[in-house]
Amino acid sequence: MRKILLLTLLGCMGTLLHAQPKLPPNYFWRKLPNGLEVVVIENNRVPLATIEMAVKNGAYTEGPEFSGLSHLFEHMFFKANKDYPNQEQFIARTEELGMIWNGTTGDERVNYYFTFDRDSLEAGLKFMNAAMRFPIYRPEDMQKERPVVDGEFQRAESDPGFQLWIDVNKRLWGDLFTRKNAIGDHDVINTATPQKMMTIKDKYYHPNNSILVITGDVQHDKAFALAENIYGDWAHSGFEPNEKYPLPEFKPLTQTQYFVKESNIAQTPYIMLGWHGPDTRNDSAGTLAADLFSAALKLNSSKWQQALVDKGLASAVDMGYQTAKYVGPIFIYVLPNPGKMKECYAEMMKQIAQFSEPGYLTDEQIATAKENMIRNDIRSKEKPSTLSMGMTYWWCSASLDYYTNYVQNLQQVSRQDITNYVNKYIKGKPYVAGLIINPEMNKQIKPAEFFTTKDL
Repeated sequence: MRKILLLTLLGCMGTLLHAQPKLPPNYFWRKLPNGLEVVVIENNRVPLATIEMAVKNGAYTEGPEFSGLSHLFEHMFFKANKDYPNQEQFIARTEELGMIWNGTTGDERVNYYFTFDRDSLEAGLKFMNAAMRFPIYRPEDMQKERPVVDGEFQRAESDPGFQLWIDVNKRLWGDLFTRKNAIGDHDVINTATPQKMMTIKDKYYHPNNSILVITGDVQHDKAFALAENIYGDWAHSGFEPNEKYPLPEFKPLTQTQYFVKESNIAQTPYIMLGWHGPDTRNDSAGTLAADLFSAALKLNSSKWQQALVDKGLASAVDMGYQTAKYVGPIFIYVLPNPGKMKECYAEMMKQIAQFSEPGYLTDEQIATAKENMIRNDIRSKEKPSTLSMGMTYWWCSASLDYYTNYVQNLQQVSRQDITNYVNKYIKGKPYVAGLIINPEMNKQIKPAEFFTTKDL
């Protein structure tokens, strides 16, 4: 009897571990024995297929010695592998298949995708398999690609907004800054070795840390069969990466910090404020309220826009929240009118202090913000080849259920939920405030005299 009960319990546990997530119509899910999750999205609007592989990797896995190397790894994905031992053969094969291809690296996801004719599905899956499982990191390829990746970094640095973003984030995350900075570090990028690429692969590139999404003019039964045949012998790592290589928790801010940064390329001043916000591990409901509040502030009718833009104190204002599994940041961006910078800053802080007041948003504005977000969600799903992009982001930073239920749960967010969010993460909470300005304006306006710590 004990043996029967044990076997029954183990069977129930196996069912739970492979529980079917809730998915929209025409979405199909299967988990292979090696842990690889496969989602097939049937959409026959055009005779094309897209395959995307996403990995739970990115800046959040990078200590200082690996800063930016998940991004370099993404670039090296499109180089040599077992089936195509040099990039010339790799590119030639993409041309044979008529592929459109690319990849991205963020804080919590690295993804790769190929779009091609629906009849090339098997060939495309095999092509992805070779790059994913059997890369070859040739020193000559790395020597060519390191300057390409570092060049992206250098181009970003020519933007004063990016310079400000870097300095705000360094203060926002402290000694864990590299785990929120996917672009990386110049020295680390330029000295990267094939051995470091293999370290990343051995830690994170496993079927039980990845998801394969197949979308377009495909049949799910056939797609699942192909996926299992091609990826079924990819061995499970035998461990969960985030358990074997635990991630340090971000330390809460203990005090508000202000700084003024001079830059010759800052033709106009730029203000940025940042807070630690909710994350999907600890406050999933708060992430929805954060999204809705940000959307409501973007409305032309909002007090935020009217007080700053309509009155000529700023040419642009914005508030954003980035959903994350590990502390999502909240940012405010303001481009002040240089001739009214002091007035702009004073009004900006006045508005932030009112964020949680009952009448700050009207019922109509909350309803309109929800409608706008729903329309944007529909628009983002109109193109079959991009359906997988949103899904894999949520798979890495939340869950497939979060993705599927997003619009439904958004509809349930109330005014009180928004107030709770503001009070929990913004009002009275420490933040980082930065201002970038050119030396001449700095001398004339003297922002350090008024751009100082404020109580919210």
